[in-house]
Amino acid sequence: MTEIIKGGNLPLSGEPMRVAVVRRDGGPGSPAVDAAALLVGAGGKVRGRGDLVFYNQPEHAASAVRLLGDARGEGGVTADWLEIDPGRVEPAVERIVVAASCDGGTFGEVADLYLRAVAAATGEQLALYSVEDATTETAILLGEFYRRDGGWKFRAVGQGYASGLPGLATDFGFTVPDEASAEPREEPAAAPTPAPMPDRLPPPPPLPEPATAAEPVRVPVPVPVPPPEPPQPQVVLKTADAVPVSDAPPRVPAGRLNSLPFEFGKEFPPIRESGLGPGIVEIGSRLPRGFVVVELMKAGAGYVNLALLKPNGRRTKQIMSSRIDDLHGRAVFRNLADRPLRLEVDTRCAWTVTLRPVTVVPELVDRVEGHGPDVLAHSHHLLDIKVRNLGKDEERGPMEVQAVRNNDNRERVFYRPDRGRGVATLPLSPRLLIIDAPGPWSIEPTELNPVSFWLRHR
Repeated sequence: MTEIIKGGNLPLSGEPMRVAVVRRDGGPGSPAVDAAALLVGAGGKVRGRGDLVFYNQPEHAASAVRLLGDARGEGGVTADWLEIDPGRVEPAVERIVVAASCDGGTFGEVADLYLRAVAAATGEQLALYSVEDATTETAILLGEFYRRDGGWKFRAVGQGYASGLPGLATDFGFTVPDEASAEPREEPAAAPTPAPMPDRLPPPPPLPEPATAAEPVRVPVPVPVPPPEPPQPQVVLKTADAVPVSDAPPRVPAGRLNSLPFEFGKEFPPIRESGLGPGIVEIGSRLPRGFVVVELMKAGAGYVNLALLKPNGRRTKQIMSSRIDDLHGRAVFRNLADRPLRLEVDTRCAWTVTLRPVTVVPELVDRVEGHGPDVLAHSHHLLDIKVRNLGKDEERGPMEVQAVRNNDNRERVFYRPDRGRGVATLPLSPRLLIIDAPGPWSIEPTELNPVSFWLRHR
C-alpha cells in the first residue's frame, strides 16, 4: 500500500524518484503555493544555502535534487515536480525534506493538497500522502526521505508553521528576514506557460528512455594540490626611465585567499614592473592558462588605461581604465596561453603593474569596502548582496558589478548610474566578481530575503 496517513512511513528501493506537490487552484485571489526541498544533516540543520532547492535555486550542487517546474491541468490541478536521486546524495545528508510555502493566504484555503512520489524510470507510484488538517499555516513540511539501515524510507510529516518561512527556517538553521526590510529589486521576466496536465493524480513530466542506473556520486572534500611552478617569466619593459610608484607592501598577501576551482587559474610567481608615462610591458615566456590578476598603481591625477595587445600591436581587450587620483585598482583578464603577453599602459603618470595568480583574489564573505576597479571571488551558494556606490561629487558616475565564469562568460548582476544603493543576487556556481566604480563603494553579503529566497517572483 503506497497511500499513507500523517506520521506513517514506507520503505523505498533507493531508485531515482519524481515527487509532486499537488493542489487545486481555487481561482483568482486564491493562495499561490511553491514547493522546495531541504537537504538536512545529522544535526537536523542544513549546512548552508546550497542545501536548499527552490524556485530561484533549482538544483543541488551534487545534482541529487532538482526542481523541474510546475505543470497545470483541467480543473485547476497544479503540481510542482522535484527529482530526487538517492544515489547522488552526499553521505553527510541524513534527510531530504519536501516543503511548501503559501503566498496570499493559508494552507487551510488550499484545496486537495497532497504529495505523490513515483519511480523516475517507470512512473510507478511509490508514496501518496494527502494533507487533511491544514488551517492557518503559511509554510508546511509535507514529507521526508530519510536514511535507515543502509536504505531509504519515506515519512509523511504534515507539520505546518503559522509563522511561515521564518519559523521553518529557524528549525533548519537558516534565516529569512522580514519582507518589509527587503531592498527593492527588479522583477524578472514572467515564466512561460507550463504544459497542461490531467485533472486527477497528475503523471510525471515526459521522461527520456531509461538508461542504466547511475553510479552513486560521492562528493569528496577537495584538497587543493598546488601545481608545479612554471619557470620565472622574463619581462622586457619598453618605456621611459622607470620609477617606482610606491615601496608599500603588496595590497594582497601571498597564498590562496579563495576556494575558486583550479580551472580559474594556476599559481605563478608575481611579476612587477614600473614606468613613467606611456609604455608597453612584454612578458617573454607564457603564463599558465586561466585568469590573471592585474594590479595597477598610478601616482597623481590623470587618466590611465590598461589594455592587452595583439602581436601586431592593436588592442585586443581593455583591462582597466580610470580617472581616480593615486589609483590602486585591480582587474583580471583570461590568458589563453597561446602566445607571450603584451600590455599597454596609457598615462602621463608614474605607474606600477603587477601580475598575480587568481588565487590572491579575496573571497566575499563579509562587508568589503573599496575605491575604484576591483575583483572579488564568489565560490559558494546563491547569495544576496547590498551594493553602495559612494562616490562624491567629483567621483560621480556609474557603478557596475559583473559575475564571470571560468570560460570568461560575463553577466551583469548590478548597475547603478549614479550614487546610491541597491540589491543584487549572485549566481549559484563559482564566479569572479568584477567591480567597476568611479570612486568608493561597499558590498555586503546579506541573508536572502523572502522574495528572492523562496517565493517565486510573480
